[in-house]
Amino acid sequence: MSPIDTLRSKLIDKILVTENEQLLEAIDSIFSSTSDSDIYKLNSYEIELLKMSEEDIKAGRIMSHEELAKRDSEWMS
Repeated sequence: MSPIDTLRSKLIDKILVTENEQLLEAIDSIFSSTSDSDIYKLNSYEIELLKMSEEDIKAGRIMSHEELAKRDSEWMS
């Protein structure tokens, strides 16, 4: 078991046996506050780039990973 899995299991065990409502509310508050900040907000430039990428895909302007690697190799030499 990885260290994070061990820690997660210990926390779950402690949460399951506690009767301390204030502690559970505090834990819930911590998780609620961190989950919103984990979401990355795209700026308008990034949104525009994604839209352009989707248009390229729809129009068939794509290449395989192998083709990209070949072009990179040619460019670097």
